[in-house]
Amino acid sequence: MARSANQKLKILYIAKILTEYTDEENHMKTQEILDALARYDISADRKSIYSDIEALRQYGLDIENKPGPGGGYYIASRDFELPELKLLVDAVQSSRLITGKKSRELIEKLSKLTSISQGKQLNRQVVIGERIKPLNETVYYSIDAIHAAINEGKKISFKYFEYDRNKRRIYRRNNEAYVRTPIAMCWNEDKYYLVTYNPMYENPIAPFRVDRMTNVTVLDEIADVYDKKKYNISDFIKRTFGMFSGETVLARLAFDESLVSVILDYFGAQTIMIPTEGDRFIIDVEVSNSPVFLAWMFQFGEKSEIISPDSLREAMGSLIQTGSDIYKK
Repeated sequence: MARSANQKLKILYIAKILTEYTDEENHMKTQEILDALARYDISADRKSIYSDIEALRQYGLDIENKPGPGGGYYIASRDFELPELKLLVDAVQSSRLITGKKSRELIEKLSKLTSISQGKQLNRQVVIGERIKPLNETVYYSIDAIHAAINEGKKISFKYFEYDRNKRRIYRRNNEAYVRTPIAMCWNEDKYYLVTYNPMYENPIAPFRVDRMTNVTVLDEIADVYDKKKYNISDFIKRTFGMFSGETVLARLAFDESLVSVILDYFGAQTIMIPTEGDRFIIDVEVSNSPVFLAWMFQFGEKSEIISPDSLREAMGSLIQTGSDIYKK
């Protein structure tokens, strides 16, 4: 009787079958493994199954055999456990960086890291809720190209766009490509930014949103060398993003005691909180006189107050007055 072309791959198919169909709650007896192999046109006997499974164990596959009714062979541990995969799936689904299409592709790949039975639990998790997703399908590959350029010490070229009210892309610089030295990637408020350097400009350090970049290409040009002491990237990111952008000032802020966790999240565990009368405390921190910071403070209403400096109090008053005038019209 002619041997199947798959016969020499028998041990690999046993690993495939156990990986796909077994876990801590789903087991396969020897006869079930033989039946599964037969579907791949592979013949075997019980003795060869035992020896192949032992070989797979020696190779590093964690195969256990649960005795008794309902028992059998199963994969006892994997590189990723089910709770870890659920966490990764939720992160992918929640990310505003990854498009809906790419999210589904990544989740499908993650589901293959566990058994088919457990993979169904990951698929059910996908329907938790629809989140806002970007429109740029190429962002996934743009990130890969950017990292490659940083690692290789090369420049990149790319085009940069905004959307109009009809969701059409309007490219900056009349569709002319930017050429920059990529320095670092920054994740801020569910968005990925690329920090770049170009010595030809008065302000050589500039950030770009990765999801607004297209045609990202790694060039043969060697990256420009920048003065790391003069241009501290960590400080630049701190100043540029969130409530630290703008003119930095030393501020005294007062908050209700119910906001302790919020303050520690934003300013760090090292923040010194000074108790005052009632249920309030004050902190002295460096912030920026910017609309972003003022809006952050405004969300807490009467539970927060800018004590000093006067310039920051006046900026908050002006912002509130402007908003009030708009809604009175």
